[in-house]
Order: sequence, then structure tokens, then C-alpha cells
Amino acid sequence: MTADLIISYDGTPNDDDGLALGTLLAQTGASVALAYVRHSKEFDPRREQIAQHDAEQRLERGAALMEGDVARHVVVGAATAEVLGGLAQQEGASIVVFGSDYRTPVGRAEPGTSAQRLIEGGPVAVAVAAAGLRAKADSGIRTIAVPFAGPVNDDARATAAALAEKLGATVVDISAGPVDLIVVGSQAGAPKGRVIVAGDVRNELNSARSSVLVLPAETRIGF
Repeated sequence: MTADLIISYDGTPNDDDGLALGTLLAQTGASVALAYVRHSKEFDPRREQIAQHDAEQRLERGAALMEGDVARHVVVGAATAEVLGGLAQQEGASIVVFGSDYRTPVGRAEPGTSAQRLIEGGPVAVAVAAAGLRAKADSGIRTIAVPFAGPVNDDARATAAALAEKLGATVVDISAGPVDLIVVGSQAGAPKGRVIVAGDVRNELNSARSSVLVLPAETRIGF
């Protein structure tokens, strides 16, 4: 079973935020898979069995929280970002969803190491949940903003409009105040299909109090 969204999940509170954001995005009708990355296999068969069982149990908990038919993947690789990017391409997924870094203040979205690596040249859109979203996920995505004008963000505006239509949300001006989701495109001149974020976008996201979705260059998601 393929998936439109892949949620990076290990059962930590911040990954519960990612699970909450993935659940909200799935209200568009998108299919979802959970993925847990093990960085290596154990040489001892018994220890390997325990490690695999632990990974599967974490994903089982996440799937139970989503209360739906959710595919689960335990994948092995030294670099989480590369493994998840490869899994997304294998599955045909358009977005990989992360929780924020564990030190992120509530209400802000700050990519952790793996999300950051995908934002620096990855092959798939990256969504980062605002810290604490798990406590208010029932509020839904009602407002979406695209913070920058210009042709480079045409795809971001099209994606925001498609998402808003599916969710019954409203696309608003970023100056209107806090929103539920910010959608941004990659910088001008970035290779097609790759995520590369310009400095002004980084500054905007650093001050944002919402979840964020960063698109690869020349890519729009129709949901």
C-alpha cells in the first residue's frame, strides 16, 4: 500500500506533534504511512529481535492514535533524512512530516537535524509541526498563509489554495496574525524537485508561530 504522506515517528512527544499534523493533512483524503528509522541492525539475533519489536511497537502506538488504516515501515539506515527521502520516492509520497526539534518552544516550528537535512536539498516536501500541536490538533487547519510574493512562490500559492479547498480553510495574509500553516516554496534557481530554502524564508520561518510546509522547487501539491 503506497502513501501520499510519510510521518517520521518514534513515539516521542515532539513526534506526536508530527503525528497530529499528519492527521490534519490526511483530512484532505491523502493516505498516510508511519516510518521509524533504525540506524543499524544488531549482530546478535536476540538483540535484533528485541530492537525490531520495539520499533514495531512504537509504530503500533502511533497508528492507534491515528485511529485509521495506516501503513507502517521500519527502515534501516545510518542517515534518517536519506532513508526517509528514499522511502518517500519509493512510495510516491509527496510530503515527509516531522515534529519540531525537542527544544522548540510551544507554538513554534523548528526542524530537527533530519528535517533540516531534507530542507537542504531533499527530494520531497517537508512539513514540520509546531511544538505542542498534539494538545490542540482538534482545532484543525483553518488558516493558511504564503508569506512571500513573486513567481518563486506560485507553486506555494497553488498548493495552499488546493489544501484550503480540501480542508475548508482560508488562505490569509501572513500579516493577519498567527495562522495554522505556512506554505513556502524553495528559493529561485534551486534545482527542480529539490528543497532549498533561501535566507529570507528561513528568517520568516524562525519567527513563525505555526506549522510549516516547504515545497521542492517547481513543485505544487494538489492534495
